[in-house]
Amino acid sequence: MANDDADTVVEEFHDAVNMTAGELEHWLGTEESKEVGATSGGERKSGSGGEESVGHESGRRIVALLGTKKADYTDDDLAHMRKVTGYVHRHLAQKPHAEDVEHSRWRASLMNWGHDPLKG
Repeated sequence: MANDDADTVVEEFHDAVNMTAGELEHWLGTEESKEVGATSGGERKSGSGGEESVGHESGRRIVALLGTKKADYTDDDLAHMRKVTGYVHRHLAQKPHAEDVEHSRWRASLMNWGHDPLKG
């Protein structure tokens, strides 16, 4: 992979992920975080327990990526960064018209992917 392409992927990832590793790690430990998203089998999470959602698993990987030096990123890491950036952009475009975005499943799902839409 060309360095310019890798630089762009990393920059876009860091633009999309606006939570720190510590903030994300704390969030992933909450019940609210564990109750949203779809599982790898395609099932929607409807409560606590059961299989970990794809977004929650991705969040754990994002925490690790945020602690990795740029020179140490693998092609697989860069592919996950692209996936995260794409998810965040698609999900932001689906903002609900609900007044209580702060406590919405939409926000919780985005936060599992490292993006808090209420963060300035």
